[in-house]
Amino acid sequence: MTAAYSKNLYLAIQGRRNRGLPGLYLIVAALVILYIVLFPGILSLGGFSKFTQNWFPLVLVTIAQALLMLNGGISLAIGPLVSLGAVIAATTMGGPLGTSGGIIAVALTGLIGGGLMGAIVAYLRLPAIIVTLASSFIITGIALIILPRPGGFIPGWFSDLLAGNTPFAFFLLVLTLIAWKIFLLTPTGIGIYAAGDNPVGAYRSGVMVDRVKLTAFALSGLLTALAGLFVAAQTGSGDPVIGGPFTLNSIAGAVLGGVGFLGGKGTMRGAVCGSLILSLMINVMFFMGFPPVAQYVAQGLIIVGAVAIPNLAARWRRR
Repeated sequence: MTAAYSKNLYLAIQGRRNRGLPGLYLIVAALVILYIVLFPGILSLGGFSKFTQNWFPLVLVTIAQALLMLNGGISLAIGPLVSLGAVIAATTMGGPLGTSGGIIAVALTGLIGGGLMGAIVAYLRLPAIIVTLASSFIITGIALIILPRPGGFIPGWFSDLLAGNTPFAFFLLVLTLIAWKIFLLTPTGIGIYAAGDNPVGAYRSGVMVDRVKLTAFALSGLLTALAGLFVAAQTGSGDPVIGGPFTLNSIAGAVLGGVGFLGGKGTMRGAVCGSLILSLMINVMFFMGFPPVAQYVAQGLIIVGAVAIPNLAARWRRR
Protein backbone atom coordinates (compact mmCIF):
# COMPACT_ATOMS: atom_id res chain seq x y z
CA MET A 1 0.00 0.00 0.00
CA THR A 2 1.46 3.35 -0.99
CA ALA A 3 1.96 5.99 1.68
CA ALA A 4 -0.18 8.51 -0.20
CA TYR A 5 -3.04 6.06 -0.60
CA SER A 6 -2.85 5.07 3.08
CA LYS A 7 -2.96 8.71 4.17
CA ASN A 8 -5.83 9.62 1.85
CA LEU A 9 -7.86 6.57 2.87
CA TYR A 10 -7.28 7.22 6.56
CA LEU A 11 -8.45 10.81 6.13
CA ALA A 12 -11.53 9.57 4.29
CA ILE A 13 -12.27 7.15 7.12
CA GLN A 14 -11.84 9.93 9.65
CA GLY A 15 -14.13 12.21 7.63
CA ARG A 16 -17.06 9.79 7.65
CA ARG A 17 -16.39 8.38 11.11
CA ASN A 18 -18.90 10.59 12.91
CA ARG A 19 -21.71 10.34 10.37
CA GLY A 20 -24.83 9.08 12.09
CA LEU A 21 -23.10 8.66 15.45
CA PRO A 22 -24.76 11.64 17.22
CA GLY A 23 -28.21 10.15 16.61
CA LEU A 24 -26.93 6.77 17.78
CA TYR A 25 -25.59 8.34 20.97
CA LEU A 26 -28.98 9.94 21.64
CA ILE A 27 -30.72 6.58 21.35
CA VAL A 28 -28.18 5.02 23.71
CA ALA A 29 -28.67 7.86 26.21
CA ALA A 30 -32.46 7.51 26.08
CA LEU A 31 -32.31 3.76 26.67
CA VAL A 32 -29.77 4.17 29.49
CA ILE A 33 -32.08 6.65 31.24
CA LEU A 34 -35.05 4.30 30.80
CA TYR A 35 -33.00 1.39 32.13
CA ILE A 36 -31.90 3.40 35.17
CA VAL A 37 -35.54 4.26 35.89
CA LEU A 38 -36.53 0.59 35.67
CA PHE A 39 -33.45 -0.70 37.47
CA PRO A 40 -31.81 1.97 39.67
CA GLY A 41 -29.38 -0.63 41.02
CA ILE A 42 -27.22 -0.24 37.91
CA LEU A 43 -25.84 2.97 39.44
CA SER A 44 -24.11 0.93 42.14
CA LEU A 45 -20.72 -0.69 41.55
CA GLY A 46 -22.22 -4.16 41.77
CA GLY A 47 -25.09 -3.32 39.41
CA PHE A 48 -22.76 -1.73 36.86
CA SER A 49 -20.40 -4.71 37.10
CA LYS A 50 -23.19 -7.23 36.50
CA PHE A 51 -24.55 -5.27 33.54
CA THR A 52 -21.16 -4.98 31.85
CA GLN A 53 -20.50 -8.68 32.47
CA ASN A 54 -23.76 -9.63 30.76
CA TRP A 55 -23.07 -7.19 27.92
CA PHE A 56 -19.41 -8.02 27.36
CA PRO A 57 -19.79 -11.30 25.38
CA LEU A 58 -22.33 -9.59 23.11
CA VAL A 59 -20.13 -6.56 22.46
CA LEU A 60 -17.14 -8.83 21.82
CA VAL A 61 -18.95 -10.90 19.16
CA THR A 62 -20.41 -7.70 17.66
CA ILE A 63 -16.88 -6.33 17.26
CA ALA A 64 -15.87 -9.66 15.71
CA GLN A 65 -18.79 -9.53 13.26
CA ALA A 66 -18.24 -5.84 12.46
CA LEU A 67 -14.59 -6.58 11.69
CA LEU A 68 -15.72 -8.92 8.92
CA MET A 69 -18.55 -6.70 7.69
CA LEU A 70 -16.18 -3.74 7.35
CA ASN A 71 -14.11 -5.99 5.10
CA GLY A 72 -17.14 -6.97 3.02
CA GLY A 73 -17.73 -10.35 4.68
CA ILE A 74 -20.00 -11.89 7.28
CA SER A 75 -19.91 -14.89 9.60
CA LEU A 76 -22.68 -17.34 10.45
CA ALA A 77 -20.25 -19.31 12.62
CA ILE A 78 -20.08 -16.77 15.45
CA GLY A 79 -22.44 -18.66 17.77
CA PRO A 80 -20.85 -22.12 17.32
CA LEU A 81 -17.38 -20.64 17.79
CA VAL A 82 -18.53 -19.07 21.08
CA SER A 83 -19.71 -22.52 22.17
CA LEU A 84 -16.44 -24.12 21.12
CA GLY A 85 -14.45 -21.51 23.04
CA ALA A 86 -16.51 -22.24 26.16
CA VAL A 87 -16.07 -25.99 25.71
CA ILE A 88 -12.30 -25.72 25.19
CA ALA A 89 -12.00 -23.58 28.32
CA ALA A 90 -14.08 -25.96 30.44
CA THR A 91 -12.16 -29.06 29.33
CA THR A 92 -8.63 -27.71 29.57
CA MET A 93 -8.52 -25.49 32.65
CA GLY A 94 -9.05 -28.38 35.02
CA GLY A 95 -6.34 -30.51 33.41
CA PRO A 96 -2.57 -30.35 33.01
CA LEU A 97 -2.73 -27.16 30.97
CA GLY A 98 -4.15 -25.17 33.86
CA THR A 99 -5.85 -21.80 33.56
CA SER A 100 -3.16 -20.08 31.51
CA GLY A 101 -2.87 -23.05 29.18
CA GLY A 102 -6.64 -23.12 28.79
CA ILE A 103 -6.72 -19.45 27.83
CA ILE A 104 -3.99 -20.04 25.23
CA ALA A 105 -5.88 -23.07 23.90
CA VAL A 106 -9.06 -20.99 23.50
CA ALA A 107 -7.17 -18.18 21.77
CA LEU A 108 -5.42 -20.58 19.37
CA THR A 109 -8.73 -22.30 18.62
CA GLY A 110 -10.26 -18.98 17.63
CA LEU A 111 -7.26 -17.87 15.58
CA ILE A 112 -6.94 -21.17 13.73
CA GLY A 113 -10.67 -21.61 13.20
CA GLY A 114 -11.13 -18.06 11.94
CA GLY A 115 -7.95 -18.27 9.89
CA LEU A 116 -9.07 -21.46 8.14
CA MET A 117 -12.40 -19.90 7.20
CA GLY A 118 -10.61 -16.78 6.03
CA ALA A 119 -8.16 -18.80 3.91
CA ILE A 120 -11.01 -20.63 2.17
CA VAL A 121 -12.86 -17.37 1.52
CA ALA A 122 -9.77 -15.46 0.39
CA TYR A 123 -7.85 -17.99 -1.66
CA LEU A 124 -10.60 -20.30 -2.94
CA ARG A 125 -12.86 -17.31 -3.71
CA LEU A 126 -15.91 -18.86 -2.03
CA PRO A 127 -18.68 -16.66 -0.55
CA ALA A 128 -18.15 -15.96 3.14
CA ILE A 129 -21.78 -16.67 3.97
CA ILE A 130 -21.53 -20.20 2.51
CA VAL A 131 -18.16 -20.98 4.06
CA THR A 132 -19.18 -19.81 7.52
CA LEU A 133 -22.55 -21.56 7.31
CA ALA A 134 -20.84 -24.87 6.53
CA SER A 135 -18.24 -24.15 9.22
CA SER A 136 -20.96 -23.55 11.80
CA PHE A 137 -22.10 -27.17 11.46
CA ILE A 138 -18.55 -28.49 11.63
CA ILE A 139 -17.70 -26.39 14.69
CA THR A 140 -20.91 -27.42 16.45
CA GLY A 141 -20.07 -31.07 15.79
CA ILE A 142 -16.56 -30.64 17.20
CA ALA A 143 -17.93 -28.95 20.33
CA LEU A 144 -20.41 -31.79 20.86
CA ILE A 145 -17.67 -34.39 20.42
CA ILE A 146 -15.44 -32.70 22.97
CA LEU A 147 -18.25 -32.11 25.48
CA PRO A 148 -21.56 -33.86 24.61
CA ARG A 149 -23.42 -32.19 27.48
CA PRO A 150 -22.84 -29.15 29.71
CA GLY A 151 -20.05 -29.66 32.19
CA GLY A 152 -16.33 -29.28 32.61
CA PHE A 153 -14.47 -27.13 35.11
CA ILE A 154 -13.69 -23.43 35.43
CA PRO A 155 -11.59 -22.35 38.44
CA GLY A 156 -13.61 -20.40 40.97
CA TRP A 157 -11.07 -17.60 41.24
CA PHE A 158 -11.13 -17.16 37.45
CA SER A 159 -14.92 -16.90 37.40
CA ASP A 160 -14.77 -14.40 40.27
CA LEU A 161 -12.20 -12.32 38.37
CA LEU A 162 -14.17 -12.13 35.13
CA ALA A 163 -17.73 -12.38 36.48
CA GLY A 164 -17.46 -11.21 40.08
CA ASN A 165 -18.47 -7.92 41.65
CA THR A 166 -15.80 -5.80 39.99
CA PRO A 167 -16.09 -4.01 36.60
CA PHE A 168 -13.31 -6.14 35.12
CA ALA A 169 -15.36 -6.69 31.95
CA PHE A 170 -15.55 -2.95 31.35
CA PHE A 171 -11.77 -2.72 31.76
CA LEU A 172 -11.34 -5.47 29.15
CA LEU A 173 -13.68 -3.64 26.79
CA VAL A 174 -11.64 -0.43 27.10
CA LEU A 175 -8.45 -2.37 26.33
CA THR A 176 -10.13 -3.99 23.30
CA LEU A 177 -11.17 -0.61 21.90
CA ILE A 178 -7.69 0.84 22.47
CA ALA A 179 -6.20 -2.15 20.65
CA TRP A 180 -8.62 -1.57 17.74
CA LYS A 181 -7.66 2.10 17.60
CA ILE A 182 -3.99 1.17 17.37
CA PHE A 183 -4.68 -1.57 14.82
CA LEU A 184 -6.62 0.88 12.63
CA LEU A 185 -3.46 2.98 12.27
CA THR A 186 -1.54 0.07 10.74
CA PRO A 187 -1.52 -0.72 7.00
CA THR A 188 -3.51 -3.90 7.66
CA GLY A 189 -6.09 -2.03 9.69
CA ILE A 190 -6.54 0.59 6.99
CA GLY A 191 -6.58 -2.22 4.44
CA ILE A 192 -9.65 -3.75 6.07
CA TYR A 193 -11.62 -0.63 5.20
CA ALA A 194 -9.97 -0.33 1.78
CA ALA A 195 -10.60 -3.92 0.74
CA GLY A 196 -14.17 -3.71 1.98
CA ASP A 197 -14.90 -0.44 0.22
CA ASN A 198 -13.24 -1.17 -3.14
CA PRO A 199 -11.23 -4.42 -3.33
CA VAL A 200 -10.06 -3.86 -6.92
CA GLY A 201 -8.92 -0.31 -6.24
CA ALA A 202 -7.28 -1.39 -2.99
CA TYR A 203 -5.38 -4.18 -4.76
CA ARG A 204 -4.16 -1.82 -7.46
CA SER A 205 -2.97 0.55 -4.74
CA GLY A 206 -0.85 -2.11 -3.09
CA VAL A 207 -3.22 -3.59 -0.49
CA MET A 208 -2.74 -7.33 -0.03
CA VAL A 209 -6.48 -7.96 -0.19
CA ASP A 210 -6.35 -11.71 0.42
CA ARG A 211 -3.97 -11.36 3.35
CA VAL A 212 -6.13 -8.62 4.87
CA LYS A 213 -9.23 -10.82 4.56
CA LEU A 214 -7.40 -13.72 6.19
CA THR A 215 -6.28 -11.45 9.02
CA ALA A 216 -9.82 -10.13 9.54
CA PHE A 217 -11.22 -13.66 9.85
CA ALA A 218 -8.43 -14.77 12.19
CA LEU A 219 -8.92 -11.78 14.51
CA SER A 220 -12.69 -12.23 14.39
CA GLY A 221 -12.27 -15.87 15.38
CA LEU A 222 -9.97 -14.89 18.24
CA LEU A 223 -12.46 -12.39 19.66
CA THR A 224 -15.34 -14.83 19.28
CA ALA A 225 -13.53 -17.66 21.05
CA LEU A 226 -12.56 -15.30 23.87
CA ALA A 227 -16.24 -14.37 24.19
CA GLY A 228 -16.86 -18.09 24.70
CA LEU A 229 -14.17 -18.11 27.39
CA PHE A 230 -15.98 -15.28 29.16
CA VAL A 231 -19.32 -17.09 28.89
CA ALA A 232 -17.73 -20.17 30.44
CA ALA A 233 -16.42 -18.03 33.30
CA GLN A 234 -19.93 -16.66 33.85
CA THR A 235 -21.60 -20.06 33.95
CA GLY A 236 -18.74 -21.95 35.61
CA SER A 237 -18.85 -24.66 32.94
CA GLY A 238 -18.88 -25.33 29.22
CA ASP A 239 -21.94 -25.84 27.04
CA PRO A 240 -21.65 -27.06 23.41
CA VAL A 241 -24.73 -25.13 22.26
CA ILE A 242 -24.72 -22.04 24.49
CA GLY A 243 -23.51 -19.72 21.72
CA GLY A 244 -26.52 -20.16 19.42
CA PRO A 245 -28.15 -16.73 19.92
CA PHE A 246 -24.88 -14.84 19.42
CA THR A 247 -24.88 -15.23 15.63
CA LEU A 248 -28.07 -13.24 15.10
CA ASN A 249 -27.26 -10.84 17.93
CA SER A 250 -23.81 -10.02 16.52
CA ILE A 251 -25.31 -9.15 13.14
CA ALA A 252 -28.12 -7.14 14.74
CA GLY A 253 -25.70 -5.20 16.93
CA ALA A 254 -23.35 -4.37 14.05
CA VAL A 255 -26.15 -3.33 11.68
CA LEU A 256 -27.85 -1.31 14.40
CA GLY A 257 -24.53 0.49 14.91
CA GLY A 258 -24.39 1.54 11.27
CA VAL A 259 -21.99 -1.08 9.89
CA GLY A 260 -22.92 -1.83 6.28
CA PHE A 261 -23.22 -5.28 4.73
CA LEU A 262 -21.28 -4.29 1.61
CA GLY A 263 -18.05 -3.34 3.39
CA GLY A 264 -16.09 -0.17 4.06
CA LYS A 265 -18.94 1.54 5.90
CA GLY A 266 -19.27 2.00 9.64
CA THR A 267 -17.15 2.37 12.75
CA MET A 268 -16.30 0.13 15.66
CA ARG A 269 -17.70 2.76 18.04
CA GLY A 270 -20.97 2.47 16.21
CA ALA A 271 -20.89 -1.32 16.51
CA VAL A 272 -20.26 -1.05 20.25
CA CYS A 273 -23.19 1.36 20.58
CA GLY A 274 -25.35 -0.99 18.53
CA SER A 275 -24.59 -3.91 20.83
CA LEU A 276 -25.31 -1.69 23.84
CA ILE A 277 -28.68 -0.65 22.38
CA LEU A 278 -29.53 -4.29 21.74
CA SER A 279 -28.52 -5.33 25.26
CA LEU A 280 -30.45 -2.46 26.85
CA MET A 281 -33.48 -3.19 24.71
CA ILE A 282 -33.52 -6.85 25.72
CA ASN A 283 -33.22 -5.92 29.40
CA VAL A 284 -35.91 -3.23 29.15
CA MET A 285 -38.27 -5.68 27.44
CA PHE A 286 -37.60 -8.17 30.23
CA PHE A 287 -38.35 -5.64 32.97
CA MET A 288 -41.50 -4.56 31.15
CA GLY A 289 -42.78 -8.14 31.07
CA PHE A 290 -42.45 -8.92 27.35
CA PRO A 291 -42.29 -12.67 26.56
CA PRO A 292 -38.90 -14.02 25.40
CA VAL A 293 -40.22 -14.68 21.89
CA ALA A 294 -40.79 -10.93 21.52
CA GLN A 295 -37.02 -10.42 21.72
CA TYR A 296 -36.47 -12.45 18.56
CA VAL A 297 -39.22 -10.58 16.73
CA ALA A 298 -37.72 -7.26 17.84
CA GLN A 299 -34.22 -8.28 16.69
CA GLY A 300 -35.54 -9.21 13.26
CA LEU A 301 -37.35 -5.90 12.96
CA ILE A 302 -34.22 -4.07 14.10
CA ILE A 303 -32.11 -5.61 11.33
CA VAL A 304 -34.69 -4.77 8.67
CA GLY A 305 -35.21 -1.25 10.01
CA ALA A 306 -31.52 -0.51 10.46
CA VAL A 307 -30.87 -1.46 6.83
CA ALA A 308 -34.01 0.04 5.30
CA ILE A 309 -34.16 3.41 7.06
CA PRO A 310 -30.75 4.73 5.85
CA ASN A 311 -31.50 3.58 2.30
CA LEU A 312 -34.92 5.28 2.33
CA ALA A 313 -33.37 8.44 3.79
CA ALA A 314 -30.70 8.46 1.03
CA ARG A 315 -33.36 8.08 -1.65
CA TRP A 316 -35.37 10.91 -0.09
CA ARG A 317 -32.34 13.22 -0.11
CA ARG A 318 -31.68 12.49 -3.79
CA ARG A 319 -35.19 13.64 -4.76
